[in-house]
Amino acid sequence: MDLPKIKILDEKNKILHQKSNEVTFPVSKSDQKLIRDMLTYLEMSQDEEIAQKYNLRAGMGLAYVQLGILKRIFVIAMENDDKSFSEYVIINPKITSASEELIYVGEGEGCLSVNREVVGIVPRHARITIDYYDYEGNKKTMRAREDLAIAFQHEIDHLDGILFPERIDKKNPFKNQDKMREI
Repeated sequence: MDLPKIKILDEKNKILHQKSNEVTFPVSKSDQKLIRDMLTYLEMSQDEEIAQKYNLRAGMGLAYVQLGILKRIFVIAMENDDKSFSEYVIINPKITSASEELIYVGEGEGCLSVNREVVGIVPRHARITIDYYDYEGNKKTMRAREDLAIAFQHEIDHLDGILFPERIDKKNPFKNQDKMREI
């Protein structure tokens, strides 16, 4: 399988700080192909052998804005224990509820658009519920927890023009760490 030709923008690109626009339906054939390519890219990036061959950093999620397209679409490819993938295509998401419990990624969040070491914790809700749409424009509701909830919040931030380092307290990168659960 060939690696899809996807160019991921670096955090210095100003478009990453813009708010993405709502998508109208039906989703075009070209968008459907790009979504498929994004998922393939993410899955290939999580395969150590392929990642080494193509010099890829492993990624679990990718938002359209990271490719320079201001549409409210993101995808997640989450590897399961059996090495298969759960794929999520999320269009026009809205968080409708969030847990009071906060969590953070112990080794720190990463991003395919942030090509540097970032120290600090990003407070995220442990559980969220989102409303979103599928390809056909059908409204869906989904509850996510733990890793998946973090990934959804990270990607929704992208759609709102926010990169994860902006969520870290600059004066105290580990602020309130004792009030959150590490995952």
